[in-house]
Amino acid sequence: MTAKAAMPVRNSDLVSPLPHKGTAMCITDNAGRSSAASGTVSVLIGASLRRGDVDSENGRSTRATATLPGRRTSTMATRTTTTRATSSGFGSSADQSDHAGFSLQDLVVAHLDCRKHKRNTEAARAFERNLAENLCSLYDDLEGRTYRPGRSICFVITWPKVREVWAAPYRDRVVHHLLYNRVAQRFHNSFVVDSCACIPGRGTMYAAERLEGQIRSITENWKRPAHYLKCDIANFFVSINKHILGDLLAKRIREPFWLWLAEAILYHDPRGDVLVNASASELALVPPHKSLFNQPDHLGLPIGNLSSQFFANVLLDVLDQHAKHTLQARHYIRYVDDFVLLDRSPQWLNYAKADIEEFLPARRGVRLNPRKTIIQSVDRGVDFVGQIVKPFRRTTRKRTRNQALRRIAEMPEESLFESLNSYFGLFRQASHSHHDRTLLANLARSRDFSVNGALTKVYRRGTNG
Repeated sequence: MTAKAAMPVRNSDLVSPLPHKGTAMCITDNAGRSSAASGTVSVLIGASLRRGDVDSENGRSTRATATLPGRRTSTMATRTTTTRATSSGFGSSADQSDHAGFSLQDLVVAHLDCRKHKRNTEAARAFERNLAENLCSLYDDLEGRTYRPGRSICFVITWPKVREVWAAPYRDRVVHHLLYNRVAQRFHNSFVVDSCACIPGRGTMYAAERLEGQIRSITENWKRPAHYLKCDIANFFVSINKHILGDLLAKRIREPFWLWLAEAILYHDPRGDVLVNASASELALVPPHKSLFNQPDHLGLPIGNLSSQFFANVLLDVLDQHAKHTLQARHYIRYVDDFVLLDRSPQWLNYAKADIEEFLPARRGVRLNPRKTIIQSVDRGVDFVGQIVKPFRRTTRKRTRNQALRRIAEMPEESLFESLNSYFGLFRQASHSHHDRTLLANLARSRDFSVNGALTKVYRRGTNG
């Protein structure tokens, strides 16, 4: 019996109590069966929703576990008893794992991951107003394989450069996190250590620090000359071939349900149901060859989704393997579609460039951007992930700093606080950023904000931080 058929009531709360210290959870159904499940964690719906707690017996952190609709839970000092009604919609399959390979708990965790930095958005608040009903409905659609992605919102951003962004509905973003949480690790295990972006612990700061370390290594701490090859893939996201990517996913995702879900996300064409939140003049700023609207059906992934970033890493893993094992590049790093190779011989870098220019179109259907392909000495500075790596220092790119200061000076009051803290976080990633943070701090004070002594965070006037 499917969850959808057996669950007529959708107004229950997904709430379970905090575990009492030293208390075990005993689950008893109406047939008299019981099982011990110590360390049940709390999942509180709404403003206090949180993931994970501590196992009361072994002290280890546990992942969030949701109590299902149709279940009544009570706590006592020495024993916690949960009674499950016979009409419970999910039964034991949702408590543990159904035949599809996921549970309602997995959806709760995906929701928590999705809202991590989106808590104050209207989409997240709307989803949480009826959280139990929305999660149960999504569970039914996924379990029955009737899930279909919803309407995307397309808009245009102009900084740091003109881009066409496609924002999936919050419900779909939860599904993206569900897929990522289940299958990403098996891909990450085979990625080279120099592959960055959309990998835990490998963000822009990791990429900049690792590049700086590689430069210090090949130059023996800036004592010997060396050169770098910096490349960028032309129109990367809109030129991704879905058929090639689908074959790569199928090689690693063998479970029928998860492969179906990956393909449902990959092959969904957001252009069929889209709300364009941009004027004609804004859309005209996007070059035609960079717009998803102008691509064939089998090409292009929407910029702005977690799934697109993850799929991009899957596609370009073969480039990483080729650079490390075929070209035998000892010093190489990639962040999404930007990558750098280091060598003491500029002639070898020219050879590597020619090899990659032939390899990428043949194996992945993408090509290098000749206008952004550079070979020069590392002493002149390597521009990568918004930072400039120069001898014995790493600074924020001047263009990035100047644009940030200009945007803060012109920004309306309602979004200023979050943006200031975001830029302070960006600037402090560079090892030599005190001057940039001083400029930002002075601008923040002129906008009636307080700044801490380390120049790393702003506060609203009247708060103690």
